[in-house]
Amino acid sequence: MTEQDGKPFLYVVVCAAGIAADVGELIAAAQERGWEVGVIATPVAMGGFFDTAAVEARTGRPIRSAWRTPDDPRPFPPPAAVAVAPATFNTINKWAAGLGDTLAVATLCEAYGLGVPIAVLPCVGDALAAHPAYQDSLIRLRGMGVRFGEPYSGEEVGNAFRWERALDLLDR
Repeated sequence: MTEQDGKPFLYVVVCAAGIAADVGELIAAAQERGWEVGVIATPVAMGGFFDTAAVEARTGRPIRSAWRTPDDPRPFPPPAAVAVAPATFNTINKWAAGLGDTLAVATLCEAYGLGVPIAVLPCVGDALAAHPAYQDSLIRLRGMGVRFGEPYSGEEVGNAFRWERALDLLDR
């Protein structure tokens, strides 16, 4: 387990879904449970899906979305765990296929190779979730030991996105 100031370091990977606006709930819950947090966002998520200034203020770190140059220092220590929330159809499928075309997806591919525990809270509409490629991706990622929370389509009435579930999955 990698630690900084005695705390394990959690990467939170944020994808472009409307619910991402509330990612501060996950960050706050992780900090309350003793985690240091760094956020890695997909490039599309950076385009207004969440309040980047508020997230940076909350974590005390810049959000990572683009590759660093070889001369740039690593802005985050290696992770003790990774939480992907919300996880979209696109990210889940690219990750399962090993297509690390963004920093966020490449980080997920690498975390598996490093044996880092990964928890995922999918946010995928019912029509996309029915696609066979998505179902195959879930099977592959579960076979890799990835821990999944209940699916959330955003279409449920009165069914809140349970951010803390990602942390519960990492605690087991």
